[in-house]
Amino acid sequence: MTTGRVNPAHTLSDQEITGLGQVYYNLMEPALVEEALKRNEGTLGKGGSLLVTTGKHTGRSPKDKFVVKTPSVEKDIWWENNPPMDPDAFDRLRADMLAHMQGKDYFVQDLFAGADSAHRLDVRLVNELAWHGLFIRHMLRRPSRKDLDTFTPDFTIINCPSFKADPEKHGCRSETVIAINFDKKMMLIANSAYAGENKKSVFSVLNYLLPEKKVMPMHCSANHAPGNPVDTAIFFGLSGTGKTTLSADPNRVLIGDDEHGWSDRGTFNFEGGCYAKTIHLSPEAEPEIYATTSKFGTVVENMTFDPETKELNFEDDSLTANMRCAYPLEYISNASKTGLGGHPKNIIMLTCDAFGVLPPIARLTPAQAMYHFLSGFTSKTPGTEVGVVDPIPTFSTCFGAPFMARRPEVYGNLLRDKIAKYGATCWLVNTGWTGGAYGTGSRMPIKATRALLSAALDGSLADAKFRKDPSFGFEVPVAVAGVADILLDPRRTWDDGAAYDRQAQKLVEMFAKNFEKYADYIDEDVKAVAIG
Repeated sequence: MTTGRVNPAHTLSDQEITGLGQVYYNLMEPALVEEALKRNEGTLGKGGSLLVTTGKHTGRSPKDKFVVKTPSVEKDIWWENNPPMDPDAFDRLRADMLAHMQGKDYFVQDLFAGADSAHRLDVRLVNELAWHGLFIRHMLRRPSRKDLDTFTPDFTIINCPSFKADPEKHGCRSETVIAINFDKKMMLIANSAYAGENKKSVFSVLNYLLPEKKVMPMHCSANHAPGNPVDTAIFFGLSGTGKTTLSADPNRVLIGDDEHGWSDRGTFNFEGGCYAKTIHLSPEAEPEIYATTSKFGTVVENMTFDPETKELNFEDDSLTANMRCAYPLEYISNASKTGLGGHPKNIIMLTCDAFGVLPPIARLTPAQAMYHFLSGFTSKTPGTEVGVVDPIPTFSTCFGAPFMARRPEVYGNLLRDKIAKYGATCWLVNTGWTGGAYGTGSRMPIKATRALLSAALDGSLADAKFRKDPSFGFEVPVAVAGVADILLDPRRTWDDGAAYDRQAQKLVEMFAKNFEKYADYIDEDVKAVAIG
């Protein structure tokens, strides 16, 4: 449905939702900013950005996410990772949420998820907050006016932050709930104003649907060489590992910063925008991302600012360390206009190792790549949570466990098959600590990381001399132009080599223990390279 408002009917007819107030369809950015300001949902920032806060929820609520257990999905869902909800409980939740919505205004955006038309999902998002409509309009891909005339949603997401679920009645854990019903092609989100739930909900749906089409859904950023989409690189990584920063290379074309698919036609972005962390963001280190925070319509989330000048404080994490900005891809000068790339020539797996053990880059065999993909290692550091005094390993399989609807080996096997069919060089890149663990060592210099990545992507690193790491078995370059040799041998960066050895053995044992759960599902070649 094209831009406008439904007033007399007060209805979303295709979802049988009636009795609403004003229903605003597909408002564009200026109108959404106006509506958000009129409703006191945020503050107008410099350059026309929209400054908002999300209240209690400043991040996702993965423990409150459920999948409705129906016969059609029962055999396919990874239930250990996706708590089940009874179909009757979902129906009660939907009925109570729709009753709560009566008389209230809603903002509808009809959008595409997927730059490849052969594999896209047409999504209708019904939001209680105008700024959520603006956010998701940035995040997904915007249909043309002509496309909207015939738009029919494949999936509908209803987000109502003011509704509180009843755990006993609705079969959930708390007053916050994210419930996916694949049979009814509907998702309900309640009691969270964190806009990232909208974005990741779409990703979760695609993670279930695409493997049936032999398309690999990936929690990764991607870029390609200028004028050469065949030279594509993808960057897997959990939050804080550098996916957005490292893919936004001024010497390459940005395909996207977070969610992509890999089909038999190549790589394609699911999204039409970026959702970047802003803590410690600087114009020197990340000038283009920094510039988006004062561009029209950019949603700036949970940042403090000067009440008079509206100058943002990039160092103040008093609201949350997870402060972010959401903006359309076209705000990045070297962003791809199509969102399409070729089959990945290089696959980079990013990890933030707070143990100070892993080298800044290592070359992986296909079997090692599957091992590290299934492991999905990074670290929580002291200070991130009360009581954390030593680095805590985080193993998030496929570098995105909260969004994986199917078992990890489904995605692992897809990745293995595509590497075998199309060929790719795989690298493990540590953006964490060197010279000691967190608190003793220092953060890996981003200049060195960029130099190593440039050498990997332009092919020159393949000609380097490599050594085999005694703890992890992968290959590590001995010398790379522009990078201090000592960085390439983590043990040499420590004052106490024996302390390094103990830390390395500790991490090896953690990897081995985590990987035990995959022993019955992996091929012999992966078992042969398993660490520990």
